[in-house]
Amino acid sequence: LLLRWRRRRGLWKKVEEARQRQERSLVRMEMAVRRFREQHPSVNMVSILSLPLPELSKKLRDGSLPPEHVFYAYVGKALQIATETNCITEYLQESETQVRKAKLSEKLGLLYGVPVSIKDSIDCEGHDSTLGFIKNINKPAAEDSVVVQVLRRQGAIPFVKTNVPQSLISYDCKNLIFGQTFNPLLYTRSPGGSSGGEGALVGGGGSILGFGTDVGGSLRFPAAFCGICALKPTGNRLSKKGIIAGVLGQKAVVAAVGPMAKDVESLALCMRALLCEDMFNLDSTVPPLPFNEEVYASTQPLRIGYYETDFFTMPSPAMRRAVRETKQLLEDAGHTLVPFEITNVDYMIFNFCVRGMFADGGASFLKKFKGELEKSSMGLFFWLAKSPSWLKTLLSWISKPFHLLMPFIGFVSFFSTVDEVWSLHHEIEEFCHQFIAQWKKLNLDVMLCPMLGPALSIGYPGKLSVAVSYTMLYNALDFPVGVVPVTVVTDKDEEELKGYKGYFRDWWDRTLAKAFRGSAGLPVAVQCVALPWQEELCLRFMKEVEAL
Repeated sequence: LLLRWRRRRGLWKKVEEARQRQERSLVRMEMAVRRFREQHPSVNMVSILSLPLPELSKKLRDGSLPPEHVFYAYVGKALQIATETNCITEYLQESETQVRKAKLSEKLGLLYGVPVSIKDSIDCEGHDSTLGFIKNINKPAAEDSVVVQVLRRQGAIPFVKTNVPQSLISYDCKNLIFGQTFNPLLYTRSPGGSSGGEGALVGGGGSILGFGTDVGGSLRFPAAFCGICALKPTGNRLSKKGIIAGVLGQKAVVAAVGPMAKDVESLALCMRALLCEDMFNLDSTVPPLPFNEEVYASTQPLRIGYYETDFFTMPSPAMRRAVRETKQLLEDAGHTLVPFEITNVDYMIFNFCVRGMFADGGASFLKKFKGELEKSSMGLFFWLAKSPSWLKTLLSWISKPFHLLMPFIGFVSFFSTVDEVWSLHHEIEEFCHQFIAQWKKLNLDVMLCPMLGPALSIGYPGKLSVAVSYTMLYNALDFPVGVVPVTVVTDKDEEELKGYKGYFRDWWDRTLAKAFRGSAGLPVAVQCVALPWQEELCLRFMKEVEAL
């Protein structure tokens, strides 16, 4: 008992240290901004913050805006948003030196002088990538991840790291070290996750360009919940070297790194900057495909597939309306819309995604929590993972008619043997080929689909892991997909929500209805999908949707 008490005391001491470092970060930001304002009282911070990224970057490159004016404007705004939402875990103080050196650059990169924010799990030299785990405190990264190296070479200035949920396998944003991050639009709502700190910071205007990762919707949930845009590229379009995954080594569900910003043009500028020789040289596993301007700039009418529901997670009235209205406006703009039938989503979620990610019965995932103080909101998951196989069999048999524990039983069902994992990978490949065949048969360019929304109340994402069906499909398929906000929840949507029953009328459906309630005025987004490696077409489609 004494040993356990000493161990726990040691862990709490580490947590305290990390929290103090977070506090010091905010104090340093405040001091830096105050110092700058005293020296430059006439700088109009508000007008700098109102510039969209393409315009801001043009002014920085042509010299009409000094980098330090932009930098301190964003440090000030980021500090305000961090105080309100608890989204920043660390200030990268070396960014101040980088700003001073920026003026001496001879070659001005595409993102010259642009301050950018970085998700906790993306390595920045000299800083922790904790993933919300105490064991990762005081283990600074030895070097920058490739994405951060390329950003620096393009003149961008990474200036803060942002909060994540413990382990990243969640679409909320809370961990024991740094606590809960709040949605800047409504503090009782989740900002989404796992790139939730990024969503809150960019959504609140404290960063003009943020970077996150996505293995089940981790870029798309925060973007949709916080009313901004995001792009999840094909898994290997951008380098993942130096980026820490939630479940290391699993290949069934493909993760990706991508940008988040207020508008689509900013995402396009970011992809233009990243898809350069530096990226291809620093990581030769990334295909050397520069940004295709011709595809992005095209104005040819598109042939667009669409669906309003996946028949697994019933869309909220606002989600359904978002797709319907967008479909109508796209038709009015001269595009052709074709219904696309989506089937077997429940099978895909449980057998591909859940079994694929936890093929070892969740053992390697559980190992990460060994020696941690808290198992976040995963009590049932841990209990199931540790229970014997006969109990899991019994539970899955009992719960089958109720659809109740199925997600969790599936989650941690049983250890898969090697040949079962191989046949699972083969099955996912076949599923992908069939999906593409259906796409090609309809002769589609892109696809329009629902995005879970509006933002759920804090604490609900942890209870509703099954609601990732709309997003995770495209990680299993490894298609590029972006999120664009298109509408807000109306009083009529709220009224219709009273009749929301769900497809299974079980505990999950009742809980989801509760989580959606009281959301009038919150943003609702749609997903824009393209075939693998067609990020430019995906962005072009997103731009069309944004302009409607």
